[in-house]
Amino acid sequence: MLDDRAKLLLKALVERYIADGQPVGSRTLSRASGLELSPATIRNVMADLEELGLIASPHTSAGRIPTARGYRLFVDTMLTVQRKELAAPQLAPEQPQKVIANAAQLLSNLSQFVGVVMAPRRSSVFRHIEFLRLSERRLLVIIVSPDGDVQNRVIFTELDYSQSQLAEVANFLNAHYAGLAIEQVRERLKTEVEQLRSEIAALMQAAVQVSSDVMTEARDEVVISGERNLLAVSDFSSDMDNLRRAFEVFEQKTQILRLLDISSQAEGVRIFIGGESQVVPFEELSVVSAPYEVDGQVVGTLGVIGPTRMAYDRMIQIVDITSRLVSNALSHKA
Repeated sequence: MLDDRAKLLLKALVERYIADGQPVGSRTLSRASGLELSPATIRNVMADLEELGLIASPHTSAGRIPTARGYRLFVDTMLTVQRKELAAPQLAPEQPQKVIANAAQLLSNLSQFVGVVMAPRRSSVFRHIEFLRLSERRLLVIIVSPDGDVQNRVIFTELDYSQSQLAEVANFLNAHYAGLAIEQVRERLKTEVEQLRSEIAALMQAAVQVSSDVMTEARDEVVISGERNLLAVSDFSSDMDNLRRAFEVFEQKTQILRLLDISSQAEGVRIFIGGESQVVPFEELSVVSAPYEVDGQVVGTLGVIGPTRMAYDRMIQIVDITSRLVSNALSHKA
């Protein structure tokens, strides 16, 4: 365990490095910590911190920088978040996709890093369904969710249906099944399908399947904004290999989705530093994330991805306030 002096010096070193981006030497650390210690004493403490894997010495400098482990200790035990008012514009209550896109951009603009938002886990309930005949055995299925979100899908059928038949099926589904979850509709169709004409029953089953597919896919959306901000971060601009690896993470959205899904299972803000998440798998990136709600139920997660050398106190505030703005916008009742 670290004694109080070592903790104060580590805290001062991390804060100074976050502010300046330069390795911190013993003289600078003496001034930043406010401790009246000799340079030799400070060097000894820094040597102990380095042995513990909390700081490291770059080859080109006599100063030290925090490691991912050092950042983690700092965030967990030394970070204090001053509640300041952030100039964050309100998110207007619009269609969910628009709210999500605006939130990702807001996170990016406020943080000057990368904003990510996992789209809400959609209810499998449908409010309205329509079919439009496009050509022979080719239909457009239009599904409207209770919150007004519209999903379209083209499907191919074994039979060729007339527009009047399609209207008949849509009317039946809307009259008997609107407001039910797709899984409930599927179960009820199993028992009721014998009462329907076979060609109509087949179309209903196809509609239920495509509705289920659409809602499953909708759960796997993540919106990313501000990747180009990393070009202005010295930690990346000076190392093209790190920059390339960072952009590869954003291209493979499934990794980010896994991380956000993990975050949604916790309350409040979570911080993943360096490679410890196993999802953003290298030390130069950290993630600050928080879940958001609709009508009191957690439905998704959002966050900021940036360099490990970030102002964590500010990022916590940005993520926290944005999660509340998104929750309010999506919970809005017309």
